[in-house]
Amino acid sequence: MRVKMILPALTEAWSPFFRPIKYSLFPPLGLATLAGFLDDGDEVVLQDEHVEGLDLDDDPDLVVIQVYITSAFRAYRIADHYRARGVYVALGGLHVTSLPDEAMRHADTIFLGPGEDTWPAFLRDFRAGRPAPLYRSVTRSLDRLPRVRRDLVKRHLYLVPNSLVVSRGCPHACDFCYKDAFFEGGKGFYTQTVDAALSEIERLAGRHLYFLDDHLFGNVPFASSLFDGMRDMGRLWQAAGTVASVLRPGLMEKAVEAGLRSLFVGFETLSPDNLREQRKPHNLGRDYGAAIRRLHDLGVMVNGSFVFGMDGDDDSVFERTVAWAVDHGIETATFHVLTPYPGTALYTRMRSAGRLLHDDWSLYDTRHAVYRPARMSPERLVEGYRWAYREFYAWRSILRGAATKGSLTGTVRHVAYAAGWKKMEPFWDWIIRSRRVARLRPMLETVLAGFGRYGAPSARRRSRDLPVAHGRRVPLSIPAVDLLLPPPRPRPG
Repeated sequence: MRVKMILPALTEAWSPFFRPIKYSLFPPLGLATLAGFLDDGDEVVLQDEHVEGLDLDDDPDLVVIQVYITSAFRAYRIADHYRARGVYVALGGLHVTSLPDEAMRHADTIFLGPGEDTWPAFLRDFRAGRPAPLYRSVTRSLDRLPRVRRDLVKRHLYLVPNSLVVSRGCPHACDFCYKDAFFEGGKGFYTQTVDAALSEIERLAGRHLYFLDDHLFGNVPFASSLFDGMRDMGRLWQAAGTVASVLRPGLMEKAVEAGLRSLFVGFETLSPDNLREQRKPHNLGRDYGAAIRRLHDLGVMVNGSFVFGMDGDDDSVFERTVAWAVDHGIETATFHVLTPYPGTALYTRMRSAGRLLHDDWSLYDTRHAVYRPARMSPERLVEGYRWAYREFYAWRSILRGAATKGSLTGTVRHVAYAAGWKKMEPFWDWIIRSRRVARLRPMLETVLAGFGRYGAPSARRRSRDLPVAHGRRVPLSIPAVDLLLPPPRPRPG
């Protein structure tokens, strides 16, 4: 059987919002995971439109397309193209689960929810000649997950090819979260076994890892055991966690000893009223400043996530948020315009109140206002969002944030990290477009290895593990200059 798996571009290359550094970070891990269920004799091709042009003149037996909200229209065009050629088309992903009736018009089969149980069932039915039009996930288990087909991934096209996901979903159910309906709002949080996760890590080449889990620390016993197992692996990694997980005694120390170097933290808003409105009670009563100090004391850099446009926000929210983030020395920040994704409680509220402006899914990207805010105009919301990015990454803000660090190393690292992410974006774009990003990976790993107060000492001792440059081992005593490592990707869309 000839199978083609496609990840359509979230933002197409002609768009002013296309940024190679953002859309060339990670390979399509979900599709590569599903490919592991195929038989050895099957021919499978995996294409990611963010890093390569699609070949649409082929004739596979089955086309599988992963659909996010901003790629929905592009995904439907591709699906319609193949169906017109007589090819069987299956659609799955977050947007399909949110709006199944819409997706059904462009597919022979759709998948609702995660695919660990539905995809194998579909394959059995498809081979038997009786595939169903809809498969709905009902089982939440990773116990029989096959190996991810990383051989299908074109590693040289990605800045961070060693991404992995060892859990699914999140134990929380925030009203604005795109994945809430997909994983049944906190009820669908589940993990691999620790041994399976460690085995996957062992198979990955290179030292740097990127955990794309929504909440790596969501199951404390699992996370603790995972970090124990990783402690002597010499890995350097990034992940996402909550303020509560940062403040939990002992857990972050284990993570740092296992190689944690940077953490994406969902602060989202400084307003307790906004937290209550969006059902994010796990942030209520938490000392954000203490969480940042704790991470910095452990040598971990912070990428703070903030959302603008909640009903408690007026047009002073932008200046207050940026000033707070800079004054607390956050190395990088990711700002978002509140976006009511279909399938979320926020979308239902906005739609019932008549506040949605349109259903042009390509603009549901956290960069546009697609609803009427309560205390400002849509135009002011977008203007303030853009100002926040400019102001946070202005040189004066970078230097002010760096001045909060208590050491020369911390100061240099802050300047290099923040400047490397935004100020050097044309350089990154050139590197990625010229397909030379793989050449920088040894330098990235070497630079990261010099960071952190704990910093996997066993890794520093093992010189045989050091990356090679120009025929010799690269020393690990490089100053803290992390301009090579971008912050984690925000929510899909």
